[in-house]
Amino acid sequence: MKTPALFVLVLSIATAQLTAQTASPAESASPSPKPSKKVKPAAGNPFGGAMQSTGPTTTEIYANEAFFDSTKNMGIFTGNVKVTDPRFNLQSDKLTIFVSKGENQGLEKAIAEGNVAVVRDRPDANGGPPTRSVGRSETATYLAATGNVELKGDPRVQEGLNTHVAASPETVMIINQNGQLTTHGASRTEIRQQPKEENKDEKNSPSPKP
Repeated sequence: MKTPALFVLVLSIATAQLTAQTASPAESASPSPKPSKKVKPAAGNPFGGAMQSTGPTTTEIYANEAFFDSTKNMGIFTGNVKVTDPRFNLQSDKLTIFVSKGENQGLEKAIAEGNVAVVRDRPDANGGPPTRSVGRSETATYLAATGNVELKGDPRVQEGLNTHVAASPETVMIINQNGQLTTHGASRTEIRQQPKEENKDEKNSPSPKP
């Protein structure tokens, strides 16, 4: 098993800086390196999709156990896995990552397994609060080349009050880098609407005395 220190060193050279937190108390107490400065995404882009940055993209991975094979440019993380990335936030039981080779190295692919939750924010074009999409499934695959996150295994995606749920085990949901959802297979959509404030005020107002 490669040490976490070697893992960080290899990915620092690859421009995708990844940090692994193990179960060791001494290692858990050590401070994590500060992430590189990021530039806010332009309006209309997702929290992650086509984010522009003046420096390398920083991906932080926390897990109970970590293994990295520098010969295959592959890392495996298990136990309470949490990922913080400019393109998405993720948690799962297990995570396998692949780092691209060549001059422009970085995170190429990530496969999450077990109790997967993926979060992406889409900024509002009018400057309002972003719309958050939360996807849940048994497995999720992220491809840096397309920016897509593919959810399999009873996937469901919630955006605001609305929920999109798979109606078949074979259903696949894809959240692209623009925060748009595409579903392949049977599904069910739940659209909820909050009651109007006017009606709530009228309902709560006391009745006039006779």
